[in-house]
Amino acid sequence: MEITYDFLKQLPKTDLHVHLDGSVRTETLLELAAQQNVKLPATDKKKLEKAVMSGKNCSNLGEYLQGFDITLSVMQEPEALYRIAYELAEDAAKENVWYMEVRYSPILHTEKGMKLTEIVDSVLNGLRDAEKKYRIKTGVIICGMRSVNPETSLTLAKLAVAFKNQGVVAFDLAGQEESYPAKHHKEAFYLTRNNNINTTAHAGEAYGAESIHQAIHYCGAHRIGHGTRLMEDGDLLNYVNDHRIPLEICLLSNVQTGAAKALETHPLRFYYDYGLRVCVCTDNRLISDTTVTNEYLLAHKHLGFQLDEIKEMILDGFKSAFLPNRQKSSMLRAVTEELKKF
Repeated sequence: MEITYDFLKQLPKTDLHVHLDGSVRTETLLELAAQQNVKLPATDKKKLEKAVMSGKNCSNLGEYLQGFDITLSVMQEPEALYRIAYELAEDAAKENVWYMEVRYSPILHTEKGMKLTEIVDSVLNGLRDAEKKYRIKTGVIICGMRSVNPETSLTLAKLAVAFKNQGVVAFDLAGQEESYPAKHHKEAFYLTRNNNINTTAHAGEAYGAESIHQAIHYCGAHRIGHGTRLMEDGDLLNYVNDHRIPLEICLLSNVQTGAAKALETHPLRFYYDYGLRVCVCTDNRLISDTTVTNEYLLAHKHLGFQLDEIKEMILDGFKSAFLPNRQKSSMLRAVTEELKKF
């Protein structure tokens, strides 16, 4: 059977690593900028895409992150956050994403004086309203930022605690890895875990396996965002495997940031063959110009993943969801039944 984009689109999927501010529709960006009198680098859709899809012409993580300056410029008002969250869930649902965890750092949306609680509410309301219309379930992951001081991360961890059971499912640490060690933010992670909240952390993307070690052993991360450099430490790789710590894999983004040299040499194939729990994610739909369906297609075309292997990775995604066990088991049963059709 030929594995095409349209075929993969029909499969139920998760997206556990997707950034709100990296996944705005270009049309929405243009409309919001006009409404808010925000100056964009271009008003022509094609030219704007060239500027904001920084993944296509960057050589490292720092350059990749430049596109976010553009998207964040229109994400400083509650209505804008609501709309972008709603549209992200709508776009995901239309390619059969059954469960998605949306992450962002509220601190990046305070330029016009919005309170942190208002920021979280706006995003949650957008996602909830999309859930009413589409077959999708969502959760929110609040991100601390490596390059912002640890005190701010602690404030954001307190925010995650306040919104526990209201849609926030985890706390994350994102941003520039090099020179900003995860261990500096361990107090935020301690508070989160102490309140029985899930944690994940960007690690091993732009920095070596030591970054993953810190995320797991200093911060107690339950999942690892990217983990591309885990290969560099066999002992740690076995620990991650033995403890079933999932890796949130973002193929295209990893090549664009230089975390992986090429799709053909991305460690996903090795991780999967070795038995690690891996889930395929988008990272940033706009910045990288991708979808979950596209990420699976890349895994098939460049790493030789066949249908039975793709199904297994899909199930790994659902197993790795930050959901209560009963909900997760129920969803897994439904997904397993659905996958039997293919």
